[in-house]
Amino acid sequence: MMNINFRKNITIASLSCIIMAALSCNGTKENHSDENVVFPKGKKVGNTNFTGTAWLTMLTENDTIYNTQIGNVTFEPGARTNWHYHKGGQILLVTQGKGYYQEKGKQIKIIKKGEVIKCPPNVMHWHGATPTDTLVHVAISTNTDNGTVVWLESVSDEEYSKYKND
Repeated sequence: MMNINFRKNITIASLSCIIMAALSCNGTKENHSDENVVFPKGKKVGNTNFTGTAWLTMLTENDTIYNTQIGNVTFEPGARTNWHYHKGGQILLVTQGKGYYQEKGKQIKIIKKGEVIKCPPNVMHWHGATPTDTLVHVAISTNTDNGTVVWLESVSDEEYSKYKND
């Protein structure tokens, strides 16, 4: 009889361990690996060209053959770039979430997953996440033989909060 109880306890303990391990793995997968993510999150951006927390993975560095620089950028809610412009222009491919894009002198636009934004050469602009959403985009600096990005002042909290849902 003791042998049967011992086996039951071992079986229950084993099943409990298996269930706990499965739940633990599932939680880990959800927390650290999103199936919708196209590229890795990369390293936290540690410069003054961004407000808030952003992450960058460089996919290709500039070279003399392709004259293009490509990076995957993840913006946590409220994060954004400074005002800047690209001498050769920039293309943004929004792969996840929702954010803002604004050209100097124009209203802020909402940008969402699946959209392509063309930032003309030498046009001052900024982009980033909304206050409540994460934004992920692939940033392509084009025609880098014309020059690279020129970073300007921060987008103030007042400028950032001017989005009008018209």
